[in-house]
Order: sequence, then structure tokens, then C-alpha cells
Amino acid sequence: MSPFEHGEVFVLDDGGEVDLDLGNYERFLDIKLTRDNNITTGKIYQYVLDKERRGDYLGKTVQVVPHITDAIQEWIERVAVIPVDGKEGPADVCVIELGGTIGATIYSRNNDNGILDAGDIESMPFIEALGQFSYHVGPGNFCLVHVSLVPVLNVVGEQKTKPTQHSVRGLRGLGLTPNILVCRSAKVLDENVKEKLLQFCHVPAANIITLNDVTNIWHIPLLLRDQKAHEAILKILNLQGVARQPKLEEWTDRAKLCDALHDPVRIAMVGKYTGLSDSYLSVWKVNMSSYQFMHTLMHEQALLHATVACHKKLVVDWVPSTDLEDDTAKEAPDAYKAAWNLLKGADGILVPGGFGDRGVQGKILAAKYARENNVPYLGICLGMQIAVIEFARSVMNLRDANSAEFDPDTRTPCVVFMPEGSKTHMGGTMRLGSRRTYFQVTDCKAAKLYGNVSYVDERHRHRYEVNPDMVPEFESAGLAFVGKDETGKRMEIIELPAHPYFVGVQFHPEFKSRPGQPSALFLGLIAASCGQLDALLQNPSHLSKPIPGRISSNGVFLPKVYQNGHQKGHTHMPAKSLVNGNYYSNANGVHV
Repeated sequence: MSPFEHGEVFVLDDGGEVDLDLGNYERFLDIKLTRDNNITTGKIYQYVLDKERRGDYLGKTVQVVPHITDAIQEWIERVAVIPVDGKEGPADVCVIELGGTIGATIYSRNNDNGILDAGDIESMPFIEALGQFSYHVGPGNFCLVHVSLVPVLNVVGEQKTKPTQHSVRGLRGLGLTPNILVCRSAKVLDENVKEKLLQFCHVPAANIITLNDVTNIWHIPLLLRDQKAHEAILKILNLQGVARQPKLEEWTDRAKLCDALHDPVRIAMVGKYTGLSDSYLSVWKVNMSSYQFMHTLMHEQALLHATVACHKKLVVDWVPSTDLEDDTAKEAPDAYKAAWNLLKGADGILVPGGFGDRGVQGKILAAKYARENNVPYLGICLGMQIAVIEFARSVMNLRDANSAEFDPDTRTPCVVFMPEGSKTHMGGTMRLGSRRTYFQVTDCKAAKLYGNVSYVDERHRHRYEVNPDMVPEFESAGLAFVGKDETGKRMEIIELPAHPYFVGVQFHPEFKSRPGQPSALFLGLIAASCGQLDALLQNPSHLSKPIPGRISSNGVFLPKVYQNGHQKGHTHMPAKSLVNGNYYSNANGVHV
């Protein structure tokens, strides 16, 4: 799955690798999805082929219609009744996102929440299947929401409806009739524009929703509520009598807070950024390698979730790891100087995961700078392995220490290939999904941030691990392995006890971060970066919700921190402990 086509690779608890869209549903709705919630062409064709091999079709000729289209509908109906919100009983409402240029569909089965992502697919079988499906379930059980762009001509400022008119006409030609239009535009739709859409698209004015530019992402649910989008959907699905009013007080508080706060915290994200590109400047500021690109989005979201607890405006400085290396100092001294200035000007350093050896030396230098200068550091997956290699080289004087991934013949392999991994089959052979990590000591920062629990469940995606044979040497030199798997031989969490905040984890905590429920380790990084970690560790209990109507630009806003997505008991942190805290979410580059 190319990250340039599908966004980041998001890992689910069961090890399913899905795209960014499904991950956003899980984050925003705070639900737990599975690999079956993601439909792809390959899955459907494999499903049909398996049925044919078993003889389920009794020797009939297998065709796209009806066999492929029926398989799609069967998949939807099977997964739609599986609860994803932790409650018993089948889901009542299932959201189906048909990717590409088609939009979103909402299928009702009574009344609750279910999620299904049909993937970023533009092939005809899925469109045909949903056309058949709408007829199959009948009126009142199917609502088609078509998301369309209404561009604004900058010269005259005119909103153009032709793209929407053409897409609606195309949908009708394919057997799908939109019930609701969601129009993405830079500004609120003018009334005459709505009238034109009403006339040419045959959608009631009340069902034409504007998604205009907003100051931060938290305003989007409020925008939909204010335009009564939920009422339009409930009316089409005949659910007015059973649905409750949306509870968006916390969202409202968060949106207001994000607009009001301004005090920045600077995080240097050190990765494989391949140079500036004009086509990316307005969105991400840099052009990244594929793997780095697909992980950058989720890391920034996790950082934003954490900064909401610390009242800081997030500023991410993208630092190309190759620019930190000595070769760059000779070949491009200006780039070298700029990269080091960004690193030295940061309040905290984040080294995310990655594959391959390009830029690794720069990441090692970043870890070394953080360790020697007491700069808060969080290394994720490869970022943890980098920290281990740097410690071996600089502290233990093992100059040839390396990872078997970068140098298979290294004499000091600090990081090795996992024994159960496959070196011949790359696809789906990584250690994936939720795995349990047991804390070896209670008096460590990670355990306190997680609420003094004995273990945590986090999601993994890796092939290499810290060499267990070298762990005694590392521990004797002062590197603490405070978290291990159930066997005690796989290292999951490292810390430098004497450092203000130097943490590395083999898992990916960003996958389970939620708005208002920040990842514990990202929260620790941000708190350490803005001088609030000591106060946070003194009261490791989970924090309280914001108080509606009592938020000021420098007020105390303490959202709940959840233990792996499940609420725990909590106590209130004294307001004075975050007296200097500010939070702001830029939400730049987030497009709905």
C-alpha cells in the first residue's frame, strides 16, 4: 500500500495494516477496529476464489456480477453487525467510505455506531455493489453522502459548482443517487450557490452541507452540528425518534482552547526528508521518503493530542537526518548548519520509525545530542534502536556497534533480526498488532506516565529488535530496560534514569493516541519539553476533563489520559501544577 496513494499505514490491534482514513475513524470516534473493517479488491477476489475452490458456486462461471458484487455486499453485512465501541449487540449504523472520487455512504441497521472502510478504490465492482445494496436494503436504510469540492476562483472569488454537478451526474449514471451533499470549500457557500446545487443536483437545501476552512480541526464536528447534518441523516434513516442529541461540549471546549492559546513548544522530528519541494511547501513543508511520509502524519497528530494536556502550541521542526551528518558539512555546509540550528533550538527531539540505512548516522547524532545535553528524547521503533546503538558506541566504547539491518556483518550487533521473521517474504511478516509489555520496575518514568500499571498493550510493526544477549552489558553501563515482553527476552522500553526524559520504545504509541486522550509517552515528551514533567509524575493518576465554559488562554485544561484506550480511575491534578501551561493545535495541512 503506497503511502503516497493511501496515506499512512495504520496498524490495528489485530495486526491489520490499513490506510489513514480508517485510522482517523478509530481516533476520532475512540473505537477499536479490526482488519475486517478494511475492504480491498485483493481481499474480495481472494474471498471469491476461495469459495470457488471449495465448490460453493457448484461449477458455475464466476463473474464480476453477481459473484464479486455479492461478495462485497456479504462482507458489508457481516462486518456491519460487529460492535466496535465495546458495547454488546450488533451495531445499528455502519459508515462505509468508498474511496477515490465517490464519497461516503451511511448504511443503517437500527441505531448505534459501526464503521467500515471500503478502501481507496475506484474500480467499478464496488460502485455496482453499493448500487445493488441500496436497492437491497430499501429506503430508510441507506443514505448516500457525496463529498465534493466547490473551488473558488481567486481572481473573482466565485464559487464554482460545475465539479459537483458533473460528479452527481456521474453517480446517477452508475446507479447511486446522493441524499446529502457535503461541499468542501474555502469559505461558506453563498445562498445562490446552494440554490444552483439544489436545482441541478436535486438535493434539498437542508441537505447541502458546507465544510469550509476553519482555524483548527476540532471545529469540524461543530460545523456539521450547526448545519444540522446529523438531523438530515437521521431523517433519511428514519431514526429521529430514537437518536439522542450530540454531546459535543468537550469538542467545543477543545476548539475554543486551540484558538486561544499561543505559547509554543518546539519538537524536532528527525527523519529521512529528501529535500524541499514547492509542491509540498504549503502542506508539509518537506518532501519525505515513503516510509517516513506515512508515519509523519500520525506522529504529528499524537504530538497535538499531547500538547492539549500541556497548553502549548505545537511547532514541529522537520530535521533531515542526512543533513546532520559530516558528509553534508563538506558537501552542503548551509544545509548542515540549518539542520543543527533546528535541532539545537528544539525543546524536545522525536526520532520516529523507519527502514533502511540512509540517514541513520544523522539520527544517531541526534540521539547523542539529546543524551549529552539533557534534551527530552523519544525514540520510536527504529528511534529506540538508534538510541541503543549510540549508547553502545559513545558510552560503552563499542565503536563498531551497529544493527544487523544496516550492517549484516557487524561484529557488535546491538540490534538483530527477530528469530521468527522471514528474510524471503517481506509482505505481512513483521511483528504486527497489539503486544503486551511488562514493566520490570515501578520507579521509572514510563510506568508512572502509564498510571503505575504492571503492563501495557501497545501496537507493533517491526522486524528487528535489541539483541537480548547484550542486555546485561547495557544495563551494567547504565541503560535501563524498564519494559519487556512476556518472555523477558524482547526489549520494549528503554530509559536513562539520570536523564530528564530519554525514552525509547519498540512499539508505536502514536497508533492509540486519541483527541483528548493523549498517548502517555507523547505526553511525557511534551511535558518534559515545557518543564511540566515533574508535576505530572508527582501525580501519576489520570487527569480530569475540561470544565465547559471555564477555559481561558492560559487556563488549566486537563483532559483524561486513558490507559490503552480504556478509562481508569483518576484524581484531579492541582491547577497550580500546570500554571504556565498553554496549548494550541495548528491543524495546518489538515483538509476535510
